[in-house]
Amino acid sequence: MGIGGCIILIVVGAILTFATDWKMESVNLDLVGLIMMAVGAIGLAVYTSIFKRRRTAGAAIPVVEETRRDII
Repeated sequence: MGIGGCIILIVVGAILTFATDWKMESVNLDLVGLIMMAVGAIGLAVYTSIFKRRRTAGAAIPVVEETRRDII
């Protein structure tokens, strides 16, 4: 799940929690919205930490140039 998926989860969860007044007997839509926002926020935090680690790991590796000399 990328950044877009996480933001969509947060937005849909916020809409379910704050912008709807539907009442269902078996499902609490406020709780479902809060869970979706929490999952989106956790996913966004994990994705950005992994992305940051990938970007900094490539810069720390030194480049070694090697020349080959064949002796005949």
